[in-house]
Amino acid sequence: MAGALVLESSVLLYPGLPLGIVFLFLVVFFRDPERVPGRGIVSPADGRVLEADAAKGRLVIFMGLTNVHVNRAPFDGRIAEIARTPGRHAPAYRPEARENERVETVLVSALGTFHVVQVAGTIARRIVPYRQEGDRVKKGQRIGMIRFGSRLELTLPKGVRLVVRAGDRVRAGESTVAEVSSGGAR
Repeated sequence: MAGALVLESSVLLYPGLPLGIVFLFLVVFFRDPERVPGRGIVSPADGRVLEADAAKGRLVIFMGLTNVHVNRAPFDGRIAEIARTPGRHAPAYRPEARENERVETVLVSALGTFHVVQVAGTIARRIVPYRQEGDRVKKGQRIGMIRFGSRLELTLPKGVRLVVRAGDRVRAGESTVAEVSSGGAR
């Protein structure tokens, strides 16, 4: 009798297993943990640094499927412009992703202008900005989300220096990615 119950319960388990796995994946993917802002200029995205070009003041972060995909403001400021550009959907970790669909947010701060570019990847087909032009944001505050694997490109204002390198892992709103050269950013 006990064997029949085990057999019957496992038969009922199989149809629900794929749905359970999908549910678990979605819960993990769409998580949005609270973060305490780090010092200096913070990472706008979770992920792995693909490019850290000090000469151009440019940082590229790849967000894999297991990373949190909520993006955050790198510094205090005002959103001056948000522009959506249609494009391709090449894999986000490849150089061709520069031509992918994107949303560029121009953030004007006391340090200068930051360009935060959310880039859709192969699976990502939706970039969701949480803010509007004219909004004021604090460092580490949520500014948007890219769904399902993507990348974020950050162009820094003059007078700051990168403190991360290609291959480093960063966390949105917490990891310091750059500092003000002539003193300390708050």
